[in-house]
Parts: sequence; C-alpha cells; structure tokens
Amino acid sequence: MNREEARKKATELVSKMTVEEIAGQLRFDAPAIERLGIPEYNWWNEGLHGVARAGVATMFPQAIGLGATFDEELMKEIGDVISTEARAKYNFQSAYDDRDIYKGLTIWSPNVNLFRDPRWGRGHETYGEDPYHIGRMGLNFIEGLQGDGEYLKTAACAKHFAVHSGPEALRHHFDAKADMKDMWETYLPQFEVCVKEAKVEAVMGAYNRTNGEVCCAHSYLMEDVLRGQWGFEGHYVSDCWAVRDFHENHKVTSSPEESVKLALEKGCDVNCGCTYQKIMDAYDEGLIDRELLERAAIRLFTTRYLLGMFDKTEYDDIPFDVIECDKHLSVASRAAKESLVLLKNNGILPLNKEKIKKIGVIGPNANSRASLIGNYHGTSSRYITVLEGIQDYLGDDVRVFYSEGCHIFGPKTENLAKDYDRLSEAKAVAANSDVVILCLGLDESLEGEEGDTGNAYSSGDKNDLKLPPSQIKLLETMIEANVPLIVLDMAGSAMDLCLAEEKADAVIQTWYPGARGGREVAEMLFGEFSPSGKLPVTFYKNTDQLPEFEDYSMKGRTYRYIENEPLYPFGYGLTYGNNTVKEVTVMSGGSFEEASKSSIKLIVKISNESHYTCEDILQAYVRVGGTADEVPNAKLAAFERVYVGANETITVSLEIPAIAFTTVDKDGKRSVTGNSADIYVGFSQPDARSEALTGNKPFAINIK
Repeated sequence: MNREEARKKATELVSKMTVEEIAGQLRFDAPAIERLGIPEYNWWNEGLHGVARAGVATMFPQAIGLGATFDEELMKEIGDVISTEARAKYNFQSAYDDRDIYKGLTIWSPNVNLFRDPRWGRGHETYGEDPYHIGRMGLNFIEGLQGDGEYLKTAACAKHFAVHSGPEALRHHFDAKADMKDMWETYLPQFEVCVKEAKVEAVMGAYNRTNGEVCCAHSYLMEDVLRGQWGFEGHYVSDCWAVRDFHENHKVTSSPEESVKLALEKGCDVNCGCTYQKIMDAYDEGLIDRELLERAAIRLFTTRYLLGMFDKTEYDDIPFDVIECDKHLSVASRAAKESLVLLKNNGILPLNKEKIKKIGVIGPNANSRASLIGNYHGTSSRYITVLEGIQDYLGDDVRVFYSEGCHIFGPKTENLAKDYDRLSEAKAVAANSDVVILCLGLDESLEGEEGDTGNAYSSGDKNDLKLPPSQIKLLETMIEANVPLIVLDMAGSAMDLCLAEEKADAVIQTWYPGARGGREVAEMLFGEFSPSGKLPVTFYKNTDQLPEFEDYSMKGRTYRYIENEPLYPFGYGLTYGNNTVKEVTVMSGGSFEEASKSSIKLIVKISNESHYTCEDILQAYVRVGGTADEVPNAKLAAFERVYVGANETITVSLEIPAIAFTTVDKDGKRSVTGNSADIYVGFSQPDARSEALTGNKPFAINIK
C-alpha cells in the first residue's frame, strides 16, 4: 500500500471519530474504538538489538558492538530478523487479544545519536561517533526493519532528534547548545540519511532543549528541517514523559494543557507519557481545535494502514517457531564474531589448546549474563557466558578454573566478608593456570539510561573512564601474578585501558556480545576465526583529554576533532592476519571537480601477508584542501568488509560518495568549498597512533 492510499483511508477513518476518540488515539496506549472496528494499540515497542521486553527473542550484540562490525549487509539482515520475530509475536499475541506494551509493530529503534562523550551512559545504544558510519549502519537496519513488501513489515523510529548525548542526570531540563556548523557537520547528517534515504516511518524527539527550544516541540528541527527541508511524511513521537518536562522542568509552558498545545502545534503526533491525557482539557479551554488533533491522528493511522493492521498482509502467516530459529541464531553468531575488537596481541593469540593444560577464567564478567546483553534487551532461551563458552569449547581436554575475583563495583561479594573476599581465590586460580582470561568491564547497571535500572553511577553516566576500584585491584593483582594474561573488556563504551595495554599480553573489546556471545569469544581466543571488528569510538587515555561533558561543541571531541593522541583510535582493530593496501587505482572521478559532483571509484589491491585467512574492514578517509571549513582530521568517507585468504592478494572496488568532498560552513551550509583532497585507503585511520599500533600506513593519493 502506498502512502497516498494509506493517508486517504486514514483521513476517512479519522473523520468518523469524535474529538474525544481522536484524543485517545494520540496516546502511546491508544484505546480501542469498538464501533469503528479499531482495536487498542500500544505504540511502544523496542528492538534495539533484538525484540525487547516481550519474552523470548533472538538477542544480538548491543548496538555499539554492531557498530564495530562496520557491516552494512549484516545490519540489514539483523533488521530483517528483528522484524520477522516482531511480526511472529504480534501474530500470536493479537490472536490471544494481548495488545500490551512492547507487543506492537512500531519499533522505537535505532538510536542514531552520535556518541560524542564516553561518559554518556546510553552511548552503547548507538553505533558510534562518526555521522557517516552511523548513517550507513542505521539506513540498513531501518531497511531491514521496514522490509520491501506491499506493507511495512514493522515501522522503524530514528531517535533521539536531535543533539542528544548526555548528561543523563540533566536531560529533563538541559539546553544543548550547538552552532550551525556542528549541527550540520555532526548532529544531523545521520538523521537526514534515515529520513531521506531509508524513509524511516517515525522520528522520536529528545528530552532536552536544543538552542533554547524543547526537542519535542522544536520549530527549527521539526518544522523547518524535518518536514520542510527533508520532506518527512511519517509520524513524530515524544520520548517518554518528555512533554511533561515542558512545564515541570524546562518551564517553557506553565501547565500540561499548554504543553499539549505546544507539542501538537509543532508536530508531535503521539505522546509517550501522560500529558496527552490532558488533550480534552486543552480542547475544552479552546487552546487546540479538532483540525490540529486530526492532523496528528491521520499521520498515526497512515502508519497503521501502511503496516496493514486493518488488512490481510504477507506477514500474517509468519509462524511462532521462527523466534530463535537456527537461521536467526546463526545471524546473531555472525554478528558476535564480527563485533569483537582485538586491541593488543603480543603473539599470545590465538591460543593453542594442545599446548594448554590448565586455563584460568577470572573476573566479575566471566560468568555474568548481564555482561552479555546491554540494555533494551529481550530474553534468550539460553545464555552462554565467556566461562561457559570456554568450558564448552575445551570440553574435557583442558582443565578450566574459575574465580569471580571481585564484585563488579563493590568492595566484596559477600556482605559479611572483608573487602576483596575473592582475591585469594583469584590468586590461586592464576597460580595454577597456564594462561588467565580476565573478564572485566561494566553492565547495564553501571552504564545506561537515567532511571532505567537504578544505575549505580551518575544516573547511568560514568564519572570517569576508569574501571571500578574493585576491578582495578583485581587487574593489578593478576599482573603481579606473572602469568600470561588476556584482558577482556566487556563494556559498551571507551574505558581507560592504559594499564592493560601496558602490562597484559592481549586486550580484547567484546562490548556486550549478545545472549550467547561467550561461545564466539571462546572461538576467537582459540583461533577458530580471526577478529575483524574495528572501534566505532575513540578510546581516550583519561578524561583529561576530554572537554566538559556539558559542552556540546565538537572541539576536541571524537577522532575528527581530537587534539591529542588517544589510547586506541576510531577505526582501529587488529586481526590474526596482516592485510595491507599495496596499490590504489582511480577508475573514475579522478579530479576533485568530478569527485565532488558524483563520486570517485577506486580499485584497491590488498595483500594478506600471513598464514591466517581473515576478514577485515577496508576504510577510506578524506581531507579536503583549500578551505578553512574542513574538519581538523581526515574523516571516514567509505568502508567495506573484505575477505582475504592466507598469503593471498585480491582487488576490490571502493566508491567514495560526492558528499565526502563537501564541507560545512559556520552557517550550517554544506557545499563544495575546497579545491583538492587527500584520500587515504587502508585498514585504519591515517593517524600516527594507528600507524604505531598496526605497523602499517594507509595508501595515500591526492586529487586536485
């Protein structure tokens, strides 16, 4: 069904409703209108990395781990799996007349906010810190969610619009200040891709204000940009209880009724929260009219018609047993493999189980289900922790010792014990092991959304980049044990891993690898596949390298603007192989003028000078010359996952889009202002730290 037809049907249906009936349909928990054959519908469903909060579903790595895959094709497959399982659930739940929260077809994902500061607790819901990368990953995820059938398979939602990335504790009254250059260079490009290219059906507003206006009633963002410049035709939803913040916290209105008026006038169609329960009061006071209510309701019912809620669709027969089927679990396994990032390896990896008699698995995240899943998760019928993955992989061939080592953040694991009550056990495990796998990091109780799970620190944000004191003590103790040491950081954000980088034999960033991700971690450790993930965020050495958290200027933030040397750069990640770019040939768009008008197409010759077959992420970075408007450092312009056999040389094509050769001026206008460009093609950024860590330089060319 096309939008014009759906809108026509929606308009006709809404015309038959009373004002009170229309008002009810603008709530996220819309009641039934039995006389019109409209069942109740709850707009709130989650699918960030699997259908969430509604029972069993295939659970993928957390979004930040998916970002580390740099795999567009995989993102589309994941979106398709999630929408298939959401449809299967909707089918059986509706058959049982279960229309509760988290059981609809409107999926409030993806989160395409830019992860600008590693202290932000919700950063692990995002794909990383680069707008181009986020846009490509989000576009494919949305296409997978929405499908390409006669009807929308599910309706995706790009959130949180816009300029939102902490602090969580301040979000209900905070005003994020961003100049037009930062807006159009950093905060808006990925949303533009989601709207204009992916045709996302919904956009969710943020809690905060941006440049003085609340994001769920923002003249510039919602009217001028979203529906004006971008031509968005879908519906707009408030973040949960954000409209209540208008009068209670932002103080831009003085009553719920005034907040209703402001939100509806600016185009907020459905309210997650309670304020739209005051719509009839606002109507009775003469603050709003029927026409305004109809506009929102027509948009919402257009979406419901596009989803085929009142028709027979090609998705109605998706059976219950597709949920967690082998095919879907295989996609989750692939995602877990591709998400793992090898940060350091002095040659200890991959491990050879034939040479190991005893292995120690230590740490608060070694046998933790919470460290697998991140937030906004569903339920798996089976979990495989890192400990279980190693035990399953090794079987009876190798003795596996285990110690929790410490509490994930507290001083002890047993209330009546003295501090560090598991440290002696950890020492004993290390003393009796040939190698130690130390599993440190966080979980959703230490980094996440404000108020979501009673987060321990700063309303879900981190105070700094350090591991909790209990884990630092454990790490120091394991270093002193003088046993070969592999550190696994199971966290959704950049951490201070300086000590591990200096002293451990290997360091791996696992993120939150999914419900069964411990299996893939074990397989990587023992060389069943070569790691291929790349960092989608910069790992800083400490917070001294960062501006103030509340400062939304991009100066000094992320790899594009960083002014000092990071610990691990964006785009960095080792493999067991040794891939290098030997030659780059320009096939078309060889002048700057040609490239900036269409694109530049390259043929890249890659050699893997090792006996390991491996996947890797080919990356192209661009820095435009002849203009003061370019960002300080070369920016990601294209990426491609490649497969290179042992001691093999291959050629691949890579296209850099024309937008990479544009810049944004102080007024937010994007145009071609340069006259040349340096292009770098390789498996990392063209920065000194990446070169030092990898031992390789990207291939450089210049176009004029």
